[in-house]
Amino acid sequence: MKEFIKTHKHAAFFLYLLIYLPWFMLLEKHVVTDYNIIHIPFDDKIPFIEYFIVPYLLWFPYVGFAYVYFFFKDKQTFIKMATFLTIGMTFFLILCSIYPNGLPANYRPDFDTLGRDNIFIDLVKTLYSSDTSTNVLPSIHVFNSLGVHIAFMKHKDFKYPKLIKGASLVLCTLICFATVCLKQHSILDVIAAFALAAVLYPLIFMRKKKI
Repeated sequence: MKEFIKTHKHAAFFLYLLIYLPWFMLLEKHVVTDYNIIHIPFDDKIPFIEYFIVPYLLWFPYVGFAYVYFFFKDKQTFIKMATFLTIGMTFFLILCSIYPNGLPANYRPDFDTLGRDNIFIDLVKTLYSSDTSTNVLPSIHVFNSLGVHIAFMKHKDFKYPKLIKGASLVLCTLICFATVCLKQHSILDVIAAFALAAVLYPLIFMRKKKI
């Protein structure tokens, strides 16, 4: 175990969950009514499509797999990806703490008048019951997906690189669409996530020196 810890010091990144999860839960508990509305008219033109719950939920194994795979297979890519995600998520927590934000109260669909019912609707209902419509700017689903996809693109030792990198691009894209089509985020949240990723990308992934 001592030898493993000595050769895998980058495992310390996993401890960030001990900071992120309690902080996020506190925000979810306290940011409930008095917050800044994130919304533009274009959001109302985006249709609610319950089938996007599938890629939305695939975000969890997508990010989880990337952490585990790169931890063992590509230390430098892991460190860069984990640094990218950690800085981005910390920025999100700080921003939401000093600028409480969320979606309009009536932004999510009214399932009683939606006119359809299926397993995907049930999954969305479960999502809504466990995830409030506050603390949305920038979208962590989008930001983390971008960070993971960049890591996939940077890695050079895949057995089938075109297939895996192509699949990552498709899933990353679907996750981004899912955030707005499930009415989990405003398009502003997506834009903010892309902007944050654009700032951090050259600072972290384009560094030639090892970090």
